[in-house]
Amino acid sequence: MAYENRLAKETSPYLLQHKDNPVDWYPWGGEAFAKAKEADKPILLSVGYSACHWCHVMEHESFENPEIARLMNEWFVNIKVDREERPDVDQIYMQAVQAMTGHGGWPMTVFLTPDGVPFYGGTYFPPEDRHAIPGFPRVLKAIADIYRNRRSEALEAGQQLVEQLRQGERIRASGDLLTETILHWAGLALGSEFDEQHGGLGHAPKFPQPMTQDFVLRYWRRTGNSRASEMLRVTLTSMARGGIYDQLGGGFHRYSVDRVWLVPHFEKMLYDNSQLARLYLDAWLATGETEYRRITEETLDYVLREMTHPEGGFYSTQDADSEGEEGKFFLWTREEIRATLGETDEARVACRYWGLDDGPNFEGRNILFVPREASQVAEELGLSPATLSDLLAKARLRLFEVRERRIKPGRDEKILAGWNGMMLRALAEAARSLGRADYEQAAVRNAEFLLNAMQREGRLLRSWKDGEAKLLGYLEDYAMLADGLIALYGATLDRQWLDEARRLTEEMLRLFWDDGVEGFFDTGRDHEALVARLRNLFDNAVPSGGSVAADVLLRLALLTGDDRFQKRAVDAIRTVAPLIGRYASGFGRWLSALDFHLGPSLEVALVWPATSQAGRQLFLNELFRRYLPNLVVAGGAEGGETEGIPLLEGKRALEGKATAYLCERYACQAPTTDPAAFAAQLDARSPPP
Repeated sequence: MAYENRLAKETSPYLLQHKDNPVDWYPWGGEAFAKAKEADKPILLSVGYSACHWCHVMEHESFENPEIARLMNEWFVNIKVDREERPDVDQIYMQAVQAMTGHGGWPMTVFLTPDGVPFYGGTYFPPEDRHAIPGFPRVLKAIADIYRNRRSEALEAGQQLVEQLRQGERIRASGDLLTETILHWAGLALGSEFDEQHGGLGHAPKFPQPMTQDFVLRYWRRTGNSRASEMLRVTLTSMARGGIYDQLGGGFHRYSVDRVWLVPHFEKMLYDNSQLARLYLDAWLATGETEYRRITEETLDYVLREMTHPEGGFYSTQDADSEGEEGKFFLWTREEIRATLGETDEARVACRYWGLDDGPNFEGRNILFVPREASQVAEELGLSPATLSDLLAKARLRLFEVRERRIKPGRDEKILAGWNGMMLRALAEAARSLGRADYEQAAVRNAEFLLNAMQREGRLLRSWKDGEAKLLGYLEDYAMLADGLIALYGATLDRQWLDEARRLTEEMLRLFWDDGVEGFFDTGRDHEALVARLRNLFDNAVPSGGSVAADVLLRLALLTGDDRFQKRAVDAIRTVAPLIGRYASGFGRWLSALDFHLGPSLEVALVWPATSQAGRQLFLNELFRRYLPNLVVAGGAEGGETEGIPLLEGKRALEGKATAYLCERYACQAPTTDPAAFAAQLDARSPPP
C-alpha cells in the first residue's frame, strides 16, 4: 500500500497533491503545534497553491525526495498550507519573509517556534546549492542547528518580527479631508509608471492590475484627461492581443514574464478573470470598442465552460502545467496549425494573424498572439476585412475543437466565497449591459449556491469542496459576496439579493470592524488567535477586504439610507488616505471607492405598475448601455414593499406606466415615463468625457 500522510484527509486539491509525499505533513491546526511543543522541535511551514508552477517543482525536487523528507521529519514538525484557503496564515508569514529577505513569493518556506513565531524564511529552495541559492538540505541543517544551539537568537529575532507585524494594528484613520486632490496625485503617479509602448505599469514581469486600470478609467471619466484614456486603451488592447490572453479559449493567464504581454505564466485564476471581465465590459461601455466587448464575453464564456461546478459555484484556478510541462496545452507549431486546417486560406490566415509566420516564440513552439492589426493582415493577404474575419472565426473554432482533445491542465476545484463574489458581480453586470440571459441565470445560481451551501448558522464560510464547507469566512469573503449580491440586485431588481447583502454587511461590521483602530481586521472576532491580527490595506492581485468593504458600505448607504454605513466607509478610507495618492498602484480599489465617495453619484428609482412590467426593460436598456461607475439602482412594483429602500419610498408609476426617477443624494429630477426623456436626463447629468 502506498504511503499517505495526514493530508489525505483534507479537501484542498493543493494539500491532496502532497498526500503521498514521504514528508510527515500536518495540516495547519492544533495537532501540529501540540506535537512541536511536545517534541521540542521547530515548525517548517510550507505555503503554496495548486496552480503554482514552482510549488510543483519544489515538491518534485525536495518533498518527494526520501532523504530530504527524512531530514524534514527528523528535525521539524512540517505543516503544509493552501494559501487560498488560509489567506490569514499566508499574509502573516509572507510579511515576515518579506521583512527578512526583501522579497516574497510561492512556494513560501518559513521556520517557526512551536508558538508560531517566525524566525527564518524564504521562498523556493533547490535540492542542492544553485545560482547562489543554498540547497534545501543545507538550509534544513542550518536551521535545526540554530534552534538547538542558538535558540535565544532565534527567539529574539522572531519576537522582533512579530512586533513589526503588529504595527498594522496601530494604524488609525487620518484626520485629513478626503478631496479630489488625492485622485489627481494618484493619476500623476500612475502616469509616471506607464509603459508608453506596451501599456501596463513598469517593466517585466507584468501583471494586469485590473483595479488600477479601473481607477484610470474612472479618472478619465471624471477629468476627461487624454493621458488616462491613452493609458487605458494601450494597456487593454495590448493585453487582449498578447499571449497573456488565451486567443482560442478566452480568459487571461495570471501574468506575463516579459514587458510585451507575450509569454505568460500559464495558470488561470478566477479572481483575475472576474476583475478583467468587468474592466473590459466597462471599457466597452465607455469607449464603444467592440474588441473589448468580445474579450468580456469570451472571458465569461470560458468561466462558464471550464470553471463552473454543476451546482453553480466557480472553481478557483486552472493549472499552468499539463503532462508535467508548463503551458503545453496552449502551445502550437506552424506544422500543427497546417495539419489541423490543411493547405487552406484558413491556415494561411491563422499563421499570419497569430504570429506563427514570425517563427517560434516559446521553447521551439508558439504562444498564439496578435502581433499586427487585422487590417494589415487583410491587406498583406489580399483579403477584405469581412473575409478575414470569417476565415479567422472558422480557424479559431477548428483549432479550439482540436485543442479540446489534448490533456487539459489540472484544475483546483475548491470554491472560495470571496472569489465567487467577484465573479458573481462580473456576471450580473455583464448580464444587464450585454442582454445575456445565460449570464443572469449563472449569477442567480451562484448566489443561491453560496448562500445555501457556504453558510453555517448564518456564519459565512470560506471554502467548499465535495459537499463540505469549512473555515470561517474572512473580511474579503463577506465584502466580496455582498458586493456581488448588490450587483445582482441591480441586474434583477429582486429584493431578496439586496436584503441578503445588507444582512451580510451587518455581520461584517459586527465581526471585523474595530472602533479602536477605526477600521477592519481581516479575521473575525471568532477566529483562532494567531501571532498577529493583521489588517491588509493593500490591493494586490485580489482587492483588500477593507477596500471592497468600503465600496459596499457606500453603495448600501445610498440604497438603504443608513448613515452608519457611510460613516464606516469614510473612516476606512481615511485609514489609507495618506498612502493612496502616493502609492496608487497598490490601492486601486481604494481609489475607486474614494471616487465613489466624492461623487457625483447617480441614483435611479424605477417603479412599474403592479399588474404589468411593460416598459421597464426600455428604461433599463438606456441605463445599462452607459458607463456609469457611481450608479445605484432600485426598483419595484408600485405598492410593493419599500421599507428600508428610501429611493423607492413615495414613488409612483405615473399614468399606469413604468416610471424612472433620476436622483442625487435623494434629490430627484422630474419623473418620466418616456425612455427617450430619461436618456436625455442621463446624458445631461453624466456626459461622456
